[in-house]
Parts: sequence; structure tokens; C-alpha cells
Amino acid sequence: MELSKNMENAINKQIQAENYSAYLYLAMAAYCDSVSMPGYAHWLREQCQEELKHAMKFYHYIVERGGRVILEAIQQPPVEFGSILSLAEEVYAHEQKVTSLIYALYELAVAEKDYATQTFLQWYINEQVEEEDNARTIAEKFKMAGGHPNILLMLDQQLGTRG
Repeated sequence: MELSKNMENAINKQIQAENYSAYLYLAMAAYCDSVSMPGYAHWLREQCQEELKHAMKFYHYIVERGGRVILEAIQQPPVEFGSILSLAEEVYAHEQKVTSLIYALYELAVAEKDYATQTFLQWYINEQVEEEDNARTIAEKFKMAGGHPNILLMLDQQLGTRG
């Protein structure tokens, strides 16, 4: 059974959102590099790659279901993020937004009785639990650090080990 046009359009929008997420995290990584936080920059570059993989998973799903992928423009991400804590909080807020987008897709799949898409989206629902947990934990650690340079250095080094 092919995707409905409505579902195809919604998943294409999600591809755009996933690509924006990658672009946002890359912009955040560039900011971290500019403020001597290479470990967090590394973590964010890894996150960028993960978001691109998510977009491609959606891409292949549309193709497998007989649909057509339509790539839409990606808006420019911000270039300034204030403190590292505010950046980390923005990462967490962004992951919450992505979760809401995935939930909306799932609700559409339920409304359309598209069981294959419901099953496909279950992976993303589970993934978002992990994504939000990681982002929240990092933000909380930066908050606890309170701007203390030695603690920030240790956190940055820890984040740089993501691989």
C-alpha cells in the first residue's frame, strides 16, 4: 500500500525538520569551537550526523512506500547562542520540539490507519526518549557547573569522547 499524499507531505516536512536539526547542531558546534569548547563542538557535530541519518531514514521510507521525496529549503540557523548553558538548554528545547513533530506524524498515521507508518515511527519515538534524556542531562550538568572553569573543562572533555 502506498503512502497517502497527506502522509507523504508530512514526512517530507519531517525530512526538512531533521535536516534543519543537523544544520542547527552544526551551527552550535561552530559556536562552541569559537568559544574554546571543542569537546561540546565534537558532541554537536556527532549529533549533526545523527540527524542527517534520521532524515535519510525518512527519505528511504518514502521511496519504499512508493512516494516521492521533495526537499524543501532549510532556514539559516542562529549564529550566536549566549552562554554554553543557554546553548545546552536550546538543544534540549529543540529535541522536545522534534519529539512533538514525531508525535504529530504518529497521530496522522493513526488517523489514516497507516499501520506501516505507525510501526516505522515507533523507532523515532523511542529514539526521542534517548535524545531528550541526553540533552537534558547535558544542560543540567552545565547548570550545576555554574560557570566554574575547571568543571566546564571537565564537562567539555567528557563530551569530546562521544563517538
